[in-house]
Amino acid sequence: MLSLKITNETSRLRAVVLGTAVSNGPSPSVEEAYDPKSIEHIKAGTYPVEADMIKEIEALNAIFIKYNIKVFRPKIIENYNQIFARDIAFVIDNKFIKANILPDREQELDALQDVINQINPNDIIKPPEEVHIEGGDVMLWDNYIFIGTYKGSDYPNHITARTNIHGVNFIKYLFPNKIVKEFDLAKSKTEARDNALHLDCCFQPIGKDKAIIYEGGFRAQSDYKYLLDLFGEENLFHITRDEMYNMNSNVFSIDENVVVSEEKFFRLNEWMRSKGFVVEEVPYAEISKQEGLLRCSTMPLIRD
Repeated sequence: MLSLKITNETSRLRAVVLGTAVSNGPSPSVEEAYDPKSIEHIKAGTYPVEADMIKEIEALNAIFIKYNIKVFRPKIIENYNQIFARDIAFVIDNKFIKANILPDREQELDALQDVINQINPNDIIKPPEEVHIEGGDVMLWDNYIFIGTYKGSDYPNHITARTNIHGVNFIKYLFPNKIVKEFDLAKSKTEARDNALHLDCCFQPIGKDKAIIYEGGFRAQSDYKYLLDLFGEENLFHITRDEMYNMNSNVFSIDENVVVSEEKFFRLNEWMRSKGFVVEEVPYAEISKQEGLLRCSTMPLIRD
């Protein structure tokens, strides 16, 4: 059996699900795409090809092997995008919570059945139907659970709005002893530079007390200020609108002092090294064209 344990984003990683780009299928049509960044690349003819994405994910896998991390992979579904493991389920403490994802993506969860079979059935939670919540919106920081949501009245019309207020309330109900704080995220169906698809597109803690943040990702200034006060200005790395677009906040921590980052995030990587982090660089720019990066393609199961 797997003894699940995730209480934050940065403790030493021991077991993780890593997505796959094998048999990723043909480039989608504009109508099939879920986010403005994918649409932009489909129209421009620059949508990523399978071979390049396989290379990128395997570069990340090589780092996990280097650090002796147990890596689980989904069963391959022919001609199907299975890169973003973070969307379909997530772990809080010892609970494996299935996401009510877009109906088209149900198969992705089925492809993880071999992993799910190793989890105590009492620790597997399927939220009620009205609850929408995805792993990219759920971020743990010890006693805190940060959740990205969208509070606009046009929520049903936004395919980029992934976690609703029912999702926030469900987590509050499941974890009454945690401080659950939701953040109202900026959404756009047409401009990727103004679309925080998930919370990890505009914010992520690293180390013990630091974080990467994009102020423009929050609809309410008070939400941004909450994090500013909690972490302190000197512990925050502020990214620009273009850096947010390139997914600079979507790095992935292997330990409190080890972060995997995209090799072209020059400004961020330099800052992290100046703060004492070991930065493991990988190429991930092709995958980022689908508005997801390192955190999006991983689902941690066990951290120390």
